[in-house]
Amino acid sequence: MKNLTVEDARGRMLDGAARLGVEAVALSQAVGRMLAEDIVADRHQPPFDASAMDGWAIRRADYGAVDSFAIVGESAAGRAYRQAVQAGQAVRIFTGAPVPAGADLVVIQEEATRDGERVTFAAGDNPKTNIRPAGGDFRSGDRLLEAGVRVDPWRLSLAAAAGRAELSVVRRPKVAILATGDELVAPGGAPASDQIFESGSFSLAALIEAWGGQAIKLAPAADSVEAIAAAVAGAAVDLVVTIGGASVGDYDLVKPAMQRLGLDLRVQTIALRPGKPTWFGFIEGGRRVLGLPGNPASALVCAELFLRPLLAALSGADAALPFGVARLAAPLPANGPREHWMRAARTIDAEGRVSVTPFPDQDSSLVGVFARADALVMRPAGAPAALAGDLVTTLALARA
Repeated sequence: MKNLTVEDARGRMLDGAARLGVEAVALSQAVGRMLAEDIVADRHQPPFDASAMDGWAIRRADYGAVDSFAIVGESAAGRAYRQAVQAGQAVRIFTGAPVPAGADLVVIQEEATRDGERVTFAAGDNPKTNIRPAGGDFRSGDRLLEAGVRVDPWRLSLAAAAGRAELSVVRRPKVAILATGDELVAPGGAPASDQIFESGSFSLAALIEAWGGQAIKLAPAADSVEAIAAAVAGAAVDLVVTIGGASVGDYDLVKPAMQRLGLDLRVQTIALRPGKPTWFGFIEGGRRVLGLPGNPASALVCAELFLRPLLAALSGADAALPFGVARLAAPLPANGPREHWMRAARTIDAEGRVSVTPFPDQDSSLVGVFARADALVMRPAGAPAALAGDLVTTLALARA
């Protein structure tokens, strides 16, 4: 369990991680959720031949053979003309309205001249039909959306067009966040000279929500085994994420606290920079617990590498991370014995080629560097020095 590779550690965290339960939510609450079942159309869309333009519905056989058409009615959206169009008749029609039976041509209004209750047309020799056929978008029995896709605004529109008021979606993983340490003060508070503002839980909560989870911030516990265990014991969640207290110092009390809750440790340390003290296991109730380092950059790097795929697996999504490849814009020295994930800035040139520039200071406490980064660059353990132009593995960071 010690000094596992990043890949091995991630594999252990994902072992047995599967889609959670299913729930029905209102259509308005479904964006961002993972669809749990196929959506199959039970009617055509449109359910009738519909006019694509404002104009006049007539029989094509009459066009050019009849000089003047008798206006017999009107078809508007939601108010169809119920009679069949006969020879020499025209029905005023509007965009989206049902085309009356018997009509198979809509002449646009710009090519028509009305005179009282009659209308004449000048649309050329072979006018466009201007009719959207029934089922032109989708037909009854068509599978519109497959289980496992994430509902976005466009898919939501398709589900609504199929008449679904509710969608069956995967339950969002509930994630408790616990930031530990007597040195931490909530933003807006009055820190003593030996205290700092707590920042990690805010970024992690935002990431959890963006990755499909439901973040629940626990009240920061004091640096005692009893306080930490009590904070976690009553949390009805799928996953507990702790920040800090993950190393081996006298005040690193998170793992001892979790041992009181039956900790079954699966990952003890990872051969990773930053984030070696990251750990993972299970506690009572089958809850997963992911211990992140207290330094903000370490916590956020490890969240990208481990928390993100874990939430994807619990949501029924693909847990594979979207690694990419880019060229270094500057040389890098040889790497040490741990896999190194460096914060970097990406540049895309006019030809679409991506280059990355790792920031010179990769200290794990620097929040400011992470705020300027939009990618992580991976350097394998023991990698030799790299030159500008060499290819490296990257992980893009989602930036607004």
